[in-house]
Amino acid sequence: MNYIEVKLNINPEFSDIFMAELGEIGYETFTEEAEGLNAYITEDLFSEENLDEIMERYLAMTPISYSYSTLEKKNWNEEWEKNYEPILAANGRVRVRANFHEPDPNIQYELLINPKMSFGTGHHETTSMVLSLQMEIDHQAKKVLDVGCGTGILAIFASKLGASEVAGFDIEEWAAENSRENVQLNDCDNVVIRQGTIEDEPADQYDIILANINRNILMRDIPKYVEFMKAAPSKLIVSGFYQHDIEDIEKVANESGLTKTHTENKNNWAAVIFERK
Repeated sequence: MNYIEVKLNINPEFSDIFMAELGEIGYETFTEEAEGLNAYITEDLFSEENLDEIMERYLAMTPISYSYSTLEKKNWNEEWEKNYEPILAANGRVRVRANFHEPDPNIQYELLINPKMSFGTGHHETTSMVLSLQMEIDHQAKKVLDVGCGTGILAIFASKLGASEVAGFDIEEWAAENSRENVQLNDCDNVVIRQGTIEDEPADQYDIILANINRNILMRDIPKYVEFMKAAPSKLIVSGFYQHDIEDIEKVANESGLTKTHTENKNNWAAVIFERK
């Protein structure tokens, strides 16, 4: 079966949204590029009409254009393995690899991540920054919530850092399924993943909340996250936005009773730790 490659020219802020939207209509694999996003779907499932329908919903929010072409039949697992290299985060203390990579005994923490989609492998700046910030926070015997867990990478790392209980959820069924697979791959028995949103998250209180999503969702949902945070000094780590968005994010956090304690920047992306005082 041949594949169709769709090249989307979009604002990178919308990459994860489009991966979710396209995943719903049969797209299997994504690669984030400088110009936007490449998406891949089998030729029998491709529909230009379905693609145009998604584009139209976002044209008012951001400039979008696309082109597509048919690719020759390939062994996509082999191609994926050739292009998925292990990455290092937290100044070399964390290594993210797939199960076909050889382990490195010299690394303090190794995370095994086999993604169904590319977002959340640790290669994106936002994910690597959150991993680094997690290293700065005491997770021992703490309860952790991973909002929009993707591949489960942050929840898995929380478990490896000593968290007593870890919960995670994602709105997408494929993401929740992938997270569970990776949780099992890393032998993290104290991590529970479900499909859903913050709106139907079971009421509980957490010491640490992780939210690597995007600016618009964070601006809307930070007040809801606070409802799940224990009294001081519980912490919220957020990322998925640019440096110039920090002021807006901080304003919402301050209004919700949170104080910024640390900021990290990488290639214009940002990650911030807020604390409930």
